[in-house]
Amino acid sequence: MVRSLITAMSREVRGMHEAAYVLAAFALGSQLLALVRDRMLASTFGASHTLDLYYVAFRIPDFLFATVASLLSLYALLPVLSRLEEKQKGLMVSFLRQVLVVFFIAMGVVAGVAFLLAPYLVPLIAPGIANAELVSLVRILLLQPILLGASNIVAACTQMRHQFFLYAISPLLYNVGIIIGIVFLYPLWGLQGLGWGVVLGALLHLSLQLPFFLKEKAPSTLPLRVMGKELLSVLVLSVPRTLTLAAGQISLLLLVAMASYFMPGSISIFMFAASLQAVPLTIIGVSYSVAAFPTLARLHAAGDRAAFVRYVEVALRHIFFWSIPATIMVIVLRAQLVRVILGAGAFSWDATRLTAAALALFILALAAQSIVMLVARAYYAAGNTRKPLYFALVGVGVTVLSALVFVELFLQSAFVRTFIESLLRVADVPGTVVLMLALGSAVGAITQFTFSFLFFMRDFQISRLSMGALIFQSFAASVIGGAVAYAVLALTGAVGTVNTTLGLVLQGGASGVAGLATVAVVLWILGNQELTEALGSFRRRLGGATPPLETTDISS
Repeated sequence: MVRSLITAMSREVRGMHEAAYVLAAFALGSQLLALVRDRMLASTFGASHTLDLYYVAFRIPDFLFATVASLLSLYALLPVLSRLEEKQKGLMVSFLRQVLVVFFIAMGVVAGVAFLLAPYLVPLIAPGIANAELVSLVRILLLQPILLGASNIVAACTQMRHQFFLYAISPLLYNVGIIIGIVFLYPLWGLQGLGWGVVLGALLHLSLQLPFFLKEKAPSTLPLRVMGKELLSVLVLSVPRTLTLAAGQISLLLLVAMASYFMPGSISIFMFAASLQAVPLTIIGVSYSVAAFPTLARLHAAGDRAAFVRYVEVALRHIFFWSIPATIMVIVLRAQLVRVILGAGAFSWDATRLTAAALALFILALAAQSIVMLVARAYYAAGNTRKPLYFALVGVGVTVLSALVFVELFLQSAFVRTFIESLLRVADVPGTVVLMLALGSAVGAITQFTFSFLFFMRDFQISRLSMGALIFQSFAASVIGGAVAYAVLALTGAVGTVNTTLGLVLQGGASGVAGLATVAVVLWILGNQELTEALGSFRRRLGGATPPLETTDISS
């Protein structure tokens, strides 16, 4: 049984939709665990000062991960690994083993410096809540980027082998570690126990993939000159991408720093809503962009521009196909989703309503963020890592500026404040100013999408993409499905008061099923092509059939 499980995890997955659905399935599992984690945090601490400290503590480690660890990310490694593997089988494994040694040395030095400077850095990232307890937690979490960075280097090998199961299972274990920290370590060591749970999760993330990597056969160690040359080529590719990731972290740092001046719990509300929006974003945007990247890199290297464009268009169409209904349904069901997922223990009804309102603003950028991920990977596949950086800088600038402007308008204009609070039904809830940070984030993401998509069409000489019919069909079906879901909510609410978790699950579940079923029926009536392709891909996966290799990458 164990051998069968190991074989299943290490087998190859071919085809964009099949790979995307494998990644999406495990991403869903990982996100469900993340939601369990968030529910446990919410029920234990509520939207409180303590939980604000926990979320703020991630900012420095995550920034180091984005800036240092990602210099050796798999997206920069894959082109070099492809070239080495073509030159000699197993040569990429030798290179990766040497890269791991370099990474541990460099990351260890950087994390050590951050450890020493933590008392001076913490007041910069959270000026409103900095204290000694936060410094201690930050120091523990500095182990996280080291372990996750090493895991991502190893993941380059599993990606090259198309072992998407291994790549997809690792985040599940990361969340398992955090949950262990909440349940077992926090009662023993307090807030520091939560930090050690995160470190345990990162260690599990690495431990799953490491045995398969160590089992790979490799020739002798590369000469130092060859190793240095190849490593330099990786760094040249990755520096712009690393700066792109750093831009996103800088944006989050600034927004969190602003939230630290708001009422206690504001950071928690902001991060909870962002985490909830990350569920559909991971399932849709991350899954399709990750699944598409290896084939996009191969098609561009082969000079097959027509196939490259077709492949991008197929991925874009399916991102729109999934993200538009997801956006509408989340907006309609936001209160039920938040209350079911987070509404336990110390998490109050006011915190639920505020988080639901922030989620409604975050989710507006779902399609935009998903497409930005795909476009960025299309540029990476083409060896252009600078353009996504420029787009990210635009996004950061607009996000921060918009947040500042929105906060000022919200605080100074009674009309703006009343309009937004009434629209989102939070007029009687304190602390609504934090919603302006979520709105600024959404505006920044949509602006980044607009710039990146327009330049992508120009740079890849794509005259047109036939998306009009799809967007109309998907939006029309989603609006009708959303109206049906809202009607079911109103009907069940009129029948009786829904004030238990089970009642909310039944109400939200019935509304969601009715809404999604309506979306599917309307799309079927309209003859939607993406619905047919998705159902066909599911049937092949369930039936074990595999399309011919030459058509797999484009149409399946």
